[in-house]
Amino acid sequence: MHAPPGVTGGETVDRHAGQGLASTRQQTLLGGGRLLPNRLHRLRGLPWFDCWKAQLKAERKSEHTIRAYERAAKGIASTALPGEDYEGGGFLHVDVEQAYILLDPDDGRIDAWISGLDGLSPSSINARIAACTHLLRWIGHSLPEWVSRPTRRRPLPKTLSRRELSRFKAAVSEFKDPIARPLTIMMLETGLRVSEACNMDVEDIDLDDLSALVIGGKGEKDRTVLFTALTSNEIESWLIERKSRGDVEERSGRRPLFISKTGGRISPRWVQKLMDRLAEASSIPKSRLTPHTLRHTFASGLLERGADLVTIQRLLGHASIATTRVYLEISDQTLREIYRRAQRPIPPMGEPAPEADIEGTLHSTYPLSS
Repeated sequence: MHAPPGVTGGETVDRHAGQGLASTRQQTLLGGGRLLPNRLHRLRGLPWFDCWKAQLKAERKSEHTIRAYERAAKGIASTALPGEDYEGGGFLHVDVEQAYILLDPDDGRIDAWISGLDGLSPSSINARIAACTHLLRWIGHSLPEWVSRPTRRRPLPKTLSRRELSRFKAAVSEFKDPIARPLTIMMLETGLRVSEACNMDVEDIDLDDLSALVIGGKGEKDRTVLFTALTSNEIESWLIERKSRGDVEERSGRRPLFISKTGGRISPRWVQKLMDRLAEASSIPKSRLTPHTLRHTFASGLLERGADLVTIQRLLGHASIATTRVYLEISDQTLREIYRRAQRPIPPMGEPAPEADIEGTLHSTYPLSS
């Protein structure tokens, strides 16, 4: 670990021992903020952590992502180098100009922080590195090239079999809250992420075009999703129910499409609780029925019907087709299972043949209508 001195005009200034907030070193290195990105010059005297959080919200990151990024940033800020002595949250409250110095990826702080991540799962480490990458890029630095992300085998997505889907649609039809049917049908027919479904506004829906606009999806990418007349009819019926709940309009002027009985926009946690109740009603393990299960069921159903990977990638909003390719493994697994069942030994004459549960191995998004 080392803290390289700043050199300007032949003058060398070391980090202030016991403080880490070197105002003299700050001015020597930055010269009034000249090394900061131009977009940060007007913010250089403001608290960096608050400014960065505002940027995350401006990018419409989900609340879950923002909390995860904040947790990583707090870990970095509380990682002290030799000679530094911070209280509480480290240097969370310094200004942008000082943070630029303290987040220099060449002074060893990032090294020390990443070393402290040992023991976490590969996915947790990758999530923290993603947060660090965003923070460094925002402040005007970049993640050191030596930083490597741990690899892990991506588990196959969980999807619903035909029989599970049949029980699920029966549970949805009998569910007391009328929001269950339009919400689940739309997610099954569009492959929306749960955050995208929760953030959907009335104005995003085009019932005549049988499409919806997803604003600021994962990776801040907008896309159009398509649905059938079934979803259109369900949404039309839901809009009548929604109006009876108060036709909610937020302070921003947005009108959330899906609102709870209390009149507020639904959240991913709210949807998961709904899924838990539907899982119990349909005798499906809660671990197998999540909002993302519906998304995976949509994707695997498209593949089984002959859709190509590029089409599925666009509908799902995947940044890389490598993410979409995992559904090929599901289809291959289904094919192998059907083949193994078909190759079972033929029982002796006179004995009934075991019933092949091929229906239970197929994955599809068969509509919820009877």
